[in-house]
Amino acid sequence: METWKKNLWVLWFGVFITSASFSMVIPFLPLFLLQIGVHEHTEIWSGVTFSAAFLAGAVSAPFWGSLADRFGRKPMIIRAGFFLFVIYTLMAFVSNPYEMLGLRIAQGLLTGFIPGAIALIGTNTPEKKVGYALATISTGTASGGIIGPMLGGGIADLVGYRWSFASGGTLVLISTLLVLLMVKEEKFVPSKERKSFRKDIREAVTNQPFMLVLLITMMAACSVMILEPVLPLYITGLSGSSGSSSFVTGMIFSIPGIASILVGPFWGKLSDKVGFRSVLLIGLLGGGLGSIAQLLLHDIWGFSIMRFLFGLCFCAVFPALNGLIVKLTSPETRGRAFGLSQTSNQLGGMLGPILGGLIGGFFSLHTVFLFTGLILLIATGMAFRFTKKQRDSRTYKKAEGM
Repeated sequence: METWKKNLWVLWFGVFITSASFSMVIPFLPLFLLQIGVHEHTEIWSGVTFSAAFLAGAVSAPFWGSLADRFGRKPMIIRAGFFLFVIYTLMAFVSNPYEMLGLRIAQGLLTGFIPGAIALIGTNTPEKKVGYALATISTGTASGGIIGPMLGGGIADLVGYRWSFASGGTLVLISTLLVLLMVKEEKFVPSKERKSFRKDIREAVTNQPFMLVLLITMMAACSVMILEPVLPLYITGLSGSSGSSSFVTGMIFSIPGIASILVGPFWGKLSDKVGFRSVLLIGLLGGGLGSIAQLLLHDIWGFSIMRFLFGLCFCAVFPALNGLIVKLTSPETRGRAFGLSQTSNQLGGMLGPILGGLIGGFFSLHTVFLFTGLILLIATGMAFRFTKKQRDSRTYKKAEGM
């Protein structure tokens, strides 16, 4: 088997396990906060707890990206996996929201397994297969997102949330050992130049297409994370269940992931044929309309169906954005490029839960879905306008040369 294929499937499994461990833990933080005594302003506490890791990650991601360019992406994946194992294990022992907040900050500062895997795949895959490889990795994330909430919810209902956290940490350790033993990083040329975060930003600003990708990445991440603090509470209200609320929440969290597994490879192959920009437009538009449509349905089955339709489109967005980063940057700077992308992702992830918590706390939970859809539709307009501008520019240059 070719090295890039072996790396792809080993990292797919590692991403699957890491994503499963993440989704065993994170979707249930609002419910766990209730369990450890947070009964006032739960939505706001939940938003702050979610956002802390993303703010810390936004600060640290460029640093880890710079180290990846100097020492390799594989060491960064192993480092992130080990720290994630430690943090999830410690989460099993927290007794108050302040301890959870501290661990979430540590999680943001020290981890980054999945972004590291994406960067390695983007650098070590033949150009004609990049779309397929990135879409395949995204199905690993989605598959873990399906198994994790169901597994975490089931464990929580049986023996409590603390065992879910401990189990998630153990799974991350397994995925880290797999990468250590089986992944081989090729085509790596260490960067000899040490650049500051400020210099990376200055260089990125001159690359307008790359800056647009960063902005849309932040908006897409924000749209996802707006729902995270309030979705468990919203689902519990729809289902009207109490004894199995964690399991029901886990099931509905998994629905977009099921859609991603079904159509993710299709979007990847389509990206290799028609380009990442076209697929990005489809994903953003479908995601925006699907988000707004969710607020029209007030029963658990209709809401679940609409979540599935939303997932069919939105799963195209992040692989297309990652593909554009590969196309718009050189291999020797790709670690820093994905570091800046991770910063954008984390900034969106930081803003999202705060907005979701505030909107859900002071308005209705339905308003959160409307706001999410509007963000994605605005991003669609920005991407369409830029794509049209690029196309018109190429047409002008071609005509000028005739």
